[in-house]
Amino acid sequence: MFRIDLKNRKPIYEQVVENFKRMIISGGLSEGSRVPSIRDMAKELGVNPNTVQKAYRELESNGYFYTVLGQGSFIAAPPESLTQQEVAALYETLSELVHELLFRGVVLEDVQKFINEKFFKNKQEREENANGNG
Repeated sequence: MFRIDLKNRKPIYEQVVENFKRMIISGGLSEGSRVPSIRDMAKELGVNPNTVQKAYRELESNGYFYTVLGQGSFIAAPPESLTQQEVAALYETLSELVHELLFRGVVLEDVQKFINEKFFKNKQEREENANGNG
């Protein structure tokens, strides 16, 4: 389910956040699905519950989770639309990443090809998950 690399310099809570985001965006976790409790997730990953709690808090503050008191955390509905500010922030992040790739010698055509492949793969995964084939 999750890929946590204890040797990675990236903090574990960020890896948990990224894994959940990846699964939600690809359609692997659907709206309203209950996520494991903090304690259960920490036990499954072999990490401190405070680490998982920090990840869950971030996911909730960014609109990926919502919590029902006494029932747990669930996958939130995707936003109806993004604000112009949110879109601008995402484009800025994408721009920084593209510039980094170009600076490191990756050719623009390869960057474009990668983005197109990822877009197609994500679209295909979402369709498969929506049809129950994933």
